[in-house]
Amino acid sequence: MTGLLDGIQVLDLTNVLAGPFTGYQLALHGADVIKVEVPGSGDLARRLGAERELHEELLGASFLAQNAGKRSITLNLKHASGREVLLRAVRDADVLLENFRPGVMDRLGVGPERLREENPRLVYCAISGFGQTGPMRERPAYDQIVQGLSGMMSVTGTAETAPLRAGYPIADTLGGTAAAFAIAAALVRRSRTGAGAVLDVSMLESALTAMGWITSNYLISGVRPEPLGNENFTAAPSGTFVTGDGHLNIAANRQTQFEALCRAVGRPDLAEVPRFTHPADRKVHREALRAELEAALAARPAAEWEELLAGVGVPAAQVLDVPDAVGLGQVAERAFVHRLPFPGGGERPLDVLGAPFRVDGASVGPDRTAPLLGEHTAEILGELGYTPDEIDELREEGAV
Repeated sequence: MTGLLDGIQVLDLTNVLAGPFTGYQLALHGADVIKVEVPGSGDLARRLGAERELHEELLGASFLAQNAGKRSITLNLKHASGREVLLRAVRDADVLLENFRPGVMDRLGVGPERLREENPRLVYCAISGFGQTGPMRERPAYDQIVQGLSGMMSVTGTAETAPLRAGYPIADTLGGTAAAFAIAAALVRRSRTGAGAVLDVSMLESALTAMGWITSNYLISGVRPEPLGNENFTAAPSGTFVTGDGHLNIAANRQTQFEALCRAVGRPDLAEVPRFTHPADRKVHREALRAELEAALAARPAAEWEELLAGVGVPAAQVLDVPDAVGLGQVAERAFVHRLPFPGGGERPLDVLGAPFRVDGASVGPDRTAPLLGEHTAEILGELGYTPDEIDELREEGAV
């Protein structure tokens, strides 16, 4: 299968998650993603993740998860010769991706205007917490900071537990997804017009966009969102229910689904109770309805209810932990988890996630494992026209 981005070269100057996640999405589809790292230390994520031993090898789990399929070159952008290497690389690159604080690249002398002098077709993408403009542009931003500022935490949890952080770095991954989409769109425009682009991606704005109805209900209707725990404010019964064994998510949002649910749990009479007959009334009396349904659901474990309800057209599924989720037969059937050799060799495998969609019926995963720090420095410099002697000189002067 031909990758959707075959022939596209990306210079990935990013660290930790939002930016590397963007580069990973591009690499999955065939782009030649060159990860530009600081000599000696590299991406900060090389020292992040669950296994301390991997940190010492500069192969932290957080790094391995987002950097398979990339090549690594070390480059000191504070050194004149290091900047010259970047300028030379930009001439043939299609995309440059960075997530420094706004203004850092300009201060180094390799900001978007300077780079586009070398290559007017370049798509330059900057990811930051708040964007390149505005009164908050200089502030450092981490996932939890953005979750709090965006309002996400205010609507997560219950009235008693909110504000509550999501259990995974959703603001980072949303920012990375937005950047990958923006880059792909810019490349499409360039294919028509020949013009590059300067893209300014804000994690805060990405988070607000992703909140969908929560944001729009306030902007359009003036409704201030409130935390509802596992309940769905648009319908009832729609939320997480206790069963005889385990928790079950049910989303009986349509009238036909509600009636099918009542029959399936052996309580067809619930659909005739006046306070439950109309969808609007069910939302008002959701707690009373929950009590009736959970009493019936106690007769079976969640796994059995999932199969039974799916069979009658009621959206329902167990609440799983991560090991069970990645172990689902559905995930295996679609070959979503890809097994690679571990960087540096050894018998241990490296399992990473591929793209969340198929192309022409085929699953999409990385074509190579995550790189060791600077693993491809000489290779890439050679492609840029540097001789072995020149590469040795760059190393001696600390430029690479």
